[in-house]
Amino acid sequence: MSFQATLIKWYQKNKRELPFRDTVDAYKIWLSEVILQQTRVEQGLPYYQKFIMHYPDVFALASASEDEVLKLWQGLGYYSRGRNLLATAREVVKKYNGVFPDEYHELLQLKGVGPYTAAAIASFAYGRKVYVVDGNVSRVLSRLFEVKAAINTSQGKNIIELLAEENGDKKHSALYNYAMMELGALVCTPANPACDVCPVSEYCLAYAHHTQKLLPHKIRNRKITHRWFYYLMIIHNDSIYIQQRCENDIWKSLYEFPLIESKKVISKNQLQKQLMEFDITEFEISKPYFHQLTHQKIEARFLIAILKRKLKKNITKNFLEVSMDEFQKKYAHPRLIEKFLNDFLKQHQ
Repeated sequence: MSFQATLIKWYQKNKRELPFRDTVDAYKIWLSEVILQQTRVEQGLPYYQKFIMHYPDVFALASASEDEVLKLWQGLGYYSRGRNLLATAREVVKKYNGVFPDEYHELLQLKGVGPYTAAAIASFAYGRKVYVVDGNVSRVLSRLFEVKAAINTSQGKNIIELLAEENGDKKHSALYNYAMMELGALVCTPANPACDVCPVSEYCLAYAHHTQKLLPHKIRNRKITHRWFYYLMIIHNDSIYIQQRCENDIWKSLYEFPLIESKKVISKNQLQKQLMEFDITEFEISKPYFHQLTHQKIEARFLIAILKRKLKKNITKNFLEVSMDEFQKKYAHPRLIEKFLNDFLKQHQ
């Protein structure tokens, strides 16, 4: 039995039952692939189900507002994916009357749709003979063929893409694609691959040479930037002040408390001087909250000030005044802030 046939047979026996695998609806397949990029299935599945419930087809999603979509997306991270999700839905409705293109190269023209997502839609929805290459597939191929090149370089990516094309099952491309992704997710895992139960270990060069834990090879040369955030949680009666992030930066379009950002730790005395601009003289400082992004590490503290009177209008011209409940339910905000709010509300019940 060939490598491809062995793999597909294993998949049919061991696959996870996932709702987006039982459909050829391009919208549902696209939605699942966007949500599951850089997200584990266990975390992403509830989001997929929420989006399908709120937006059962591309027309419903295209008519949503950005705030509504980002609020539903909250907690998934990489918020540009949420913004692109809405932009793509609107493009499909406007240019294609709500029907996703059925050719790989045409799918690539859609905003936010890269080679992997285009291949997934073309394969799973339309049966095209194209082969997906995500992180799981790259890892499987790098071990099967003992690829020495770093898979996050142009050379390594080209080798992986060539191997994917040369070794794909021409008769059952969709099944093969699902099987490769599932093998990487369940068996050929990053840290401790379960080679003893791998259905295709006999074909694997890394297994034969005991190099599976050394692969895939990646070059790690990106510097981590440290940022210090000081959020002003200004409370007046039952209201708080918030603002929307508009810069071309992390968490764009999300809402947050007024922010003082620094490249280093700010002392309490320095904070007191800066808060005088808000007519704030007394405040509490929370414990630090940390958030790790791909190339950034954020250390945040929350400065909690309870006011007896409203802030002056010249201070609040760029702020929204909302209730705490309204902020949590209606305004998409970073997970970092949600962590703090959960702690704060527990302490003040």
